Order: sequence, then structure tokens, then C-alpha cells
Amino acid sequence: MTAFDDLDDYLALPRVSGLAVSPDGSRLVTTVTTLNEKKTEFLSAIWELDPNGTQPARRLTHGAKGESAPVFTAEGDLLFLAVRAGEDDDKPPAALWRLPARGGEALEVLTMPGGVAGALSARAADSTVVTAPLLPSSTGVEDDKAKRDARKDTKVSAILHTGYPVRHWDHDLGPDQPHLLDAEGPRDLTAEPGAALRETTFDLSADGRFVVTSWQAAGPGTALRVALVRIDRITGERTTIAEEPGADLERPAIAPDGSAVAFTRETHSTPTAPPRITLCCMRFGEDPVELTGDWDRWPSSVAWTPDSSSLIVTADDGGRGPIFSVDPASGAVTRLTHDDFTYSDVRPAAGGTIYALRSSYAVPAHPVRIDPDGTVTEIPCLDAPELPGTLTEVTATAADGTPIRSWLTLPAGDEPAPLVLWIHGGPLGSWNSWHWRWNPWLLTALGYAVLMPDPGLSTGYGQDFIARGWGAWGADPYTDLMAATDAACAHPRVDATRTAAMGGSFGGYMANWIAGHTDRFKAIVTHASLWALDQFGPTTDGAYWWAREMTPEMAQNNSPHRFVGDITTPMLVIHGDKDYRVPIGEALRLWYELLTHSGLPADENGESPHRFLYYPSENHWVLSPQHAKIWYQVVTAFLGDHLRGQPVRLPELLG
Repeated sequence: MTAFDDLDDYLALPRVSGLAVSPDGSRLVTTVTTLNEKKTEFLSAIWELDPNGTQPARRLTHGAKGESAPVFTAEGDLLFLAVRAGEDDDKPPAALWRLPARGGEALEVLTMPGGVAGALSARAADSTVVTAPLLPSSTGVEDDKAKRDARKDTKVSAILHTGYPVRHWDHDLGPDQPHLLDAEGPRDLTAEPGAALRETTFDLSADGRFVVTSWQAAGPGTALRVALVRIDRITGERTTIAEEPGADLERPAIAPDGSAVAFTRETHSTPTAPPRITLCCMRFGEDPVELTGDWDRWPSSVAWTPDSSSLIVTADDGGRGPIFSVDPASGAVTRLTHDDFTYSDVRPAAGGTIYALRSSYAVPAHPVRIDPDGTVTEIPCLDAPELPGTLTEVTATAADGTPIRSWLTLPAGDEPAPLVLWIHGGPLGSWNSWHWRWNPWLLTALGYAVLMPDPGLSTGYGQDFIARGWGAWGADPYTDLMAATDAACAHPRVDATRTAAMGGSFGGYMANWIAGHTDRFKAIVTHASLWALDQFGPTTDGAYWWAREMTPEMAQNNSPHRFVGDITTPMLVIHGDKDYRVPIGEALRLWYELLTHSGLPADENGESPHRFLYYPSENHWVLSPQHAKIWYQVVTAFLGDHLRGQPVRLPELLG
């Protein structure tokens, strides 16, 4: 038996995320998330790790509401965000806390009426900059608190918008706006920012003198573009240092010597061309230079070595996510890791050492040290859970000769297993790292083989591979998925007569498209899925982004709803009402049209083989532990019914 054989055991597994290293490299911390006693919420705590990889990890914080976002100060103190309930407010917003390096209890450093959202501390100076929301008419912290209290006391939630967007992911935007503040005071560094700092990142120079942040600016109509802005921490003077009408400049990383800033440049897509992400570097006072224009990969994170001699980046690559070094002078790219893992939270340290988290579909995220000679050493933290099967790769060949690779999990034993095709979201993404929410091993433990392919539009295979499905989601991505399924069905451990397809977000879109274009699958699960593209485009939380690709012709030609009459496969529809990325209207329309116009409509008693699992309080993902448990219980009951003829046993908590 493994932890994947029981959903309660699985949900109770601790999870590692985030990493912070002290400026001198002597201390390393991460956050470990665990299930609370009532099994209703995940809470995180900060744990200290041994950078040398010999001593066991030890827990540092024990707050009832958890702690997150650790960062070290130049003096070696540990800053973090935490919620501490008081006598006057049992649900206060997150505040900034400091745990002294010399020992002792944590001290509250900064509270804000709307909470503290994040913090960065200078690596060589006593200065910290935080992000925090302020109401646009507030004249200071006390005035902001008074206005918030007035809205709360009078139960006013109305928001008057003058621009776009108006909501994001699972929450309404406004009326407050993100600001950058010097934590000492606090002192506002970004007067009247409007929406410029929403969903942006910033970096603080090592000497604490200035900040470089990405800065959203309105474009034509509802469009947005992202520039780079430099802000003096003492005077608050704000200067745009780089902007480009046809690209977004993001992920700024200031060189430790203060001479330059590196960043990613993402070109705006068009109906005929996908975006392209490259790494750029700008010496202050000079024009930006594109470093990786000839590198056919997309950098996904950016960091400098402490001596400012190299840039350290990650990028998807063939179902993995290695670490690379980029020369800021020549743009030469050197791969530093050569294993089957995807790396994140990369933290270069003194002496050429790099700390990071790494994961794959064989093991969850865990901390490691990469030495200058390339040796990778695991740092003691948590034991990896035993897997209920094996992981292998399958490569198919598309009709035009393009290789289509996939991960395939196989259950223990020798008997052929029913196959579940699991399609990733994005669509610009890859099945290349462990995911606690979308985890194939829970199905594998029940005896299913799970296929996780990277079809056209997937990252890590070059720009031409992304372009395979651009503006034509129902073309190459669909046929790539069918080719991958054919290759998996040829595996001796797969029962090709019992197959199902499932996916979420864009993966849900593809599940819907598959339902209307083939009857080869016995069941289809579609989560948070796009159904009617003409409806989806203007109602999602980032309509301007989709409008760059989704012309009326593209929406018409690639919309699954047009083929509802051809659907003869039982479908399980799943959606959360707080999903603003793919609004609930997609599921409501899909459900109605399945019951009225599909090849398996409801009968005279209103019954049909289709099912609709609806979450009034969940977003694009299903995050609450018990809701995630019900998700898997309903999905596996649906698959068991149609692939194995098993009696349907639904959770009692559904009523």
C-alpha cells in the first residue's frame, strides 16, 4: 500500500514549496505545507535546511494560520508573511514578521490595512520593500484604514471601474491598487500607480538604492503592455527604462553589482504567430540587448550569480525543466543540469553554488544543491512517497513526421490496464513536473495507465512546435493527441479497448473537441473547460490576450460547441463558480447543450449518462482539501463505471 491508495493519506502528505538563501549562503529555508487537524485547509510553515546536505530539516515557525514567503535580510534575519489573530480581529490580513538571526521570538515588523502581499530585502543593506494594496483616494495608512472600515461597516462592496480588466483568476479587482512601499515608515514609493502593479514582479538592488519593476500600461482598447520602470527608493523618482509596443518586459533581475538588469521579453501574439519569450539584458544608461534570440527555448525564471558574471535561467525542454547559464555579454547558453527533473526556485549562492527545488513525475519537489562541477546533492527535508507503479516515456510520430512525446504511468502488475489520456492545460505548457492537484498516481493506484502527452502548442520543443496549433486548436493538437494515444495503446501493458480522455482548462477544451470528433473513448472528463469560443473570449478575465489569437474565424472554426450533435460519449463536466479564467457560463452552456442537443440527450425523465460536478466556492482549480477529495472520488467513480463496469459509489458528503 502507498499513500496514493487512500485519498486521506495522499492529502496528508507534506508538500515543499519556495526557497530562500541568506546573503552569505550559510542559511537555507523552505516552506512545508501540511493539512490542518480538521482536514479542511492546507497550512504552511517555514523550515530550516542544512545547506551542506547533512543535517535534517527543522521547523522554525508554528503559527496557527501558517507562514509563507520567507526572505533573508542583509543581517541574516528572516522575514516572512503571517496572519496572527488578535483580540479585535480574528481574521486580520497578512503582516510582515521578522525572526532574528541571533534567536528569540518573531516580531511583527509591518501591518497594513489591506495586508502585506510580498517583500524583498536588499542583500547588502538594511532596506526592505513590500507590496501592499491601498485605496486610490487614501492619503496614508491611517486614512486607508478608515476608508476600509467605512466600506466594511456599511457593507458596501461596489467598485467603479474606468479600465480593463475588472477581475483576475478568482477575485474581483479593486477598488484598492497594489503599491510598492519602503517598509520603514512605511513610505509609499509608487504614488497613484493605478493598475500598473497588478500581477507584476519587482527586484530590489543589493545596496537598497533602487527598485526595478514591471509596469502595466494601457494599450489600444482593452489591451495591456508591460514596460520596465526604475524607482529610486529614497526620492521615489520613477523612470521608464525600457518599453516596447509589441512586447511585455517582465521578471526583472538586478545584477548584484547594480550595473544592469536582466528581464524576459515576450512578444505579443497575432492571429498567425504565437508569442516568443527571450532573455534580455540592459546596462543602465544603454539600450537593452536580446541575449537568447538564437536559442529555441523560453526562459521561465531569471537570476544572477552573486558576482554578476552570469545569468541563471530555467526553461522547459523535452518534458524536463533544466537549469541553464547565460553569458550576459555574448548570450552563450550552457546547460547546467542533465537529469530528468524540472527545476524551480533557483537561488545562486556564493562560490558558484546553486540551490533550487526540483521535481518530476516520479518525485515531488525537494531541495537540492548544485555544485560548480555540476554535482547535484539532495538536501534532507521530506521523504518522497512510494509510487504505486512505474513511469516511462512514449514517443509517437505525427502524420507530418513530428515526434510527439508523452509520460506514461503504469500500475504495478503484469495485466493490461485501462488507459486514461490526461491532457494538460495552458495551452502553452508541458507535463514536466510534479503537481499535487493534477496527480496521475491516484489513478495509477487504482489500476489505470495514465498518458500525459505534449501535443502541438506545448513548450519545451521549440517555437515551430508551439506554432503547430496556433490559431488551429482543433487541428494538430487534436491529431497529435490521437497519435500519442495510438502509441500508448500499442504498449503491451495498455488495454486499448478501455480508454478514457480527460483534461482541465485548455485540456478540458481538447476533451470537448475530442468528444465531438471521435467515439474511440468510453468516457470523457472535462474540467473548467472552454466550450463556445465566441462566448469565452470576451468573458474570460484576460480577454485582450485571447483577442490577439482568437479572431472570429478562429473561434468559429475551432469551437467544440458546433459539434455537440456528434457527441455519443458519456461526459463528466466539472466547474467552479469562482473560475474567472474560464467563466462558469462555459460549463452551464455545455451542460444544457449536452442534455438537449448531444447524441446522448436526456430522456423523457430528464436522465442522461452525463454528469455535472459543480463547486459554488471553487476557482479554476479545486483547492480545498475535501473538495479535491470529492473531485477524485467522483472522477474515479465515473471512470470505473464506464471502463470497468464497477458500481458507482459516490461520496456521502455530496448529499
